[in-house]
Amino acid sequence: MSAIENKINKDLILREKLALQRTVLANQTTLLTFLKTSLYFLVAGLSLRSLLKLEDSVVLETLLFLVSVGTLVFGVWNYYKHKTLIHKSEVHIGNFKTEYLEK
Repeated sequence: MSAIENKINKDLILREKLALQRTVLANQTTLLTFLKTSLYFLVAGLSLRSLLKLEDSVVLETLLFLVSVGTLVFGVWNYYKHKTLIHKSEVHIGNFKTEYLEK
């Protein structure tokens, strides 16, 4: 083991990789939360007529369906946007060791 390898802080590299894994899991949790919220709006739109016994509830049902679809689309878009950002930041952690070896 050379003196250069002793200078590398392996705990810092491990900490960065674990932080990246937590970020990936948080992004997945956020996607599932958007999916759950979208399903809540969908169920609300489906059960509105039978629950409140309204005759002209088509406008409100349509609004709830649109909010459901909008929430789902935004959640999926948000997931993939952050997934690419996380993947780009992964490069910095992967080259962490080579940056210290170059100094």
